[in-house]
Amino acid sequence: MKRYLCVLSVLVLLAATAIAQEMRTAFVGAKIIPIVGQPIENGYLLIHKGKIVEIGDATGRVFTADTIIVDVKGKVIMPGLVDTHSHIGEVAGADGSGPIQPEVRTLDSINVRSSGFQRAQSGGITVANIMPGSGHLDSGQTLYVKLRDGANKIDDVLIFDADGDYMGGIKFANGTNSIRSSGSWPGTRAKSAALVRERFIKAQEYKAKIEKAGDDESKMPPRDLGLETLVEVLDGKRVVHHHTHRHDDILTVLRLQKEFGFRLVLHHVSEAWKVADEIAAAGVPSSLILVDAPGGKLETMDIRWVNGAALEKAGAVVGFHTDDYITDSRFFLRQAGFAVRAGMGRDAALYGLTMAGAKMLDLEDRIGSLEAGKDADFIILSGDPLSVYTNVLQTWVDGGKVFDRSTAEDYLVAVGGYGATNDRLVHIDCFDGDVGGQYE
Repeated sequence: MKRYLCVLSVLVLLAATAIAQEMRTAFVGAKIIPIVGQPIENGYLLIHKGKIVEIGDATGRVFTADTIIVDVKGKVIMPGLVDTHSHIGEVAGADGSGPIQPEVRTLDSINVRSSGFQRAQSGGITVANIMPGSGHLDSGQTLYVKLRDGANKIDDVLIFDADGDYMGGIKFANGTNSIRSSGSWPGTRAKSAALVRERFIKAQEYKAKIEKAGDDESKMPPRDLGLETLVEVLDGKRVVHHHTHRHDDILTVLRLQKEFGFRLVLHHVSEAWKVADEIAAAGVPSSLILVDAPGGKLETMDIRWVNGAALEKAGAVVGFHTDDYITDSRFFLRQAGFAVRAGMGRDAALYGLTMAGAKMLDLEDRIGSLEAGKDADFIILSGDPLSVYTNVLQTWVDGGKVFDRSTAEDYLVAVGGYGATNDRLVHIDCFDGDVGGQYE
């Protein structure tokens, strides 16, 4: 009987959410940080059918009788956070059969029912670039996802472009992670670069054969899934998200980018402060991770929190990521706090959590700022986003609430404890509240 009532209550909740989507909802009285434009001290955010309708000063603003009014006085609203480099969902990519595997799709390996999705929601993340690992020169295709609630299959979180294709980039890496001394794997940094260069040249040749064949299918080269993907990279359709740490490795990536003309986002860049001017001159954005407990590999020994400030000063675009679990998704806001503490501008750091990431994922026209016409992806905070005492109170994706700290089950995910990351338990099951915090 209890299970029946539980399921019934969930159905009622989902129906109520659908009804709310059809109604205009105004969040009134919060300090609003739109990212694009100045903060609004007494603001309102009006949403309808998953989109932002209006944003402005709430003083004297009168809403129609059919508008749901949500009082958020004393709170802060800002856009949903964009994590440009995450490994939630138990994702896996290439295997040990070779160092370059562009044909591998993370689409085929993500578990959307993993508790990692709920952890990310509790940290205010609304969009993530889910990546395979960095143990290969190319470990496969990444996937851009919306952290919508109640996802049962990967299709429920996909983001599609104007052509109807699901969106994602491709993961490359250099440095020690992909160096091995056996088989076809590179044993040195120089060999690593040579293998990547060789594969891109083959992709150029493959592309030329396709173009020469034209509409004559008999002249088409045999289909090669890996080279097809690299042609997408050469054509600019798929962005290269490149793991790199040391200053010399960073410059190697920039040389390859200049040679083959692919679109590029640098990830980690632990020694960016040593080559910030070169990164800026190349016009390449960087996605940073600023860990508070450095370690793990020698090539990160010179990581500095000053990376954000150095890149900002040089004129480069700067974003942030979690590399979850390297930084738990629940603590993503701290990345901007560390950067500001080391000299990065406050506005630039908040931009890095939102709009910069949106640009890196080709989603700047849909997310990253609070503007009319954009997706209703936003978070409600208890205080200033850079304060260590601030909590994410609510997270909204496409106009639907996906995290609410005031509920027992979401609070458990936010703070941890028994059952908080038990993937056998469905997120929308009823919360028992018994000792131990178990679901039934």
